[in-house]
Amino acid sequence: MTAMPDEVTSDALLARILSSLDDDKAEEVVTIDLRGRSSVADYMVVCSGRSSRQVGAIAEKLMDRLKQDFGLICKIEGKDQGDWVLIDANDVVVHVFRPEVRDFYQLEKMWIPSGADITATTN
Repeated sequence: MTAMPDEVTSDALLARILSSLDDDKAEEVVTIDLRGRSSVADYMVVCSGRSSRQVGAIAEKLMDRLKQDFGLICKIEGKDQGDWVLIDANDVVVHVFRPEVRDFYQLEKMWIPSGADITATTN
């Protein structure tokens, strides 16, 4: 993981990520609060793009914005395939899926307790 500037909180990082995803028309954006449940990150964000091309573009633009706004260099996996892109932004982990791949893996179900409230937005 790349060190994040000290003044950037996980909440500020999450807000910028959600703004970027909204700007790029990511769909079914779900935020999962991992604080106290995982040492990997404070938040996980899961969203969908309509096509492999959009999934790649969402990920690329997000990485560019985080670098520009916070000087944060993120690790990324899966961008070349465009089915499922993982972006490690230190305190926030972002998963961008094609809808069929997201339905297959159902990643949210692994992290959201049954009956829990989740933060979800749909564009």
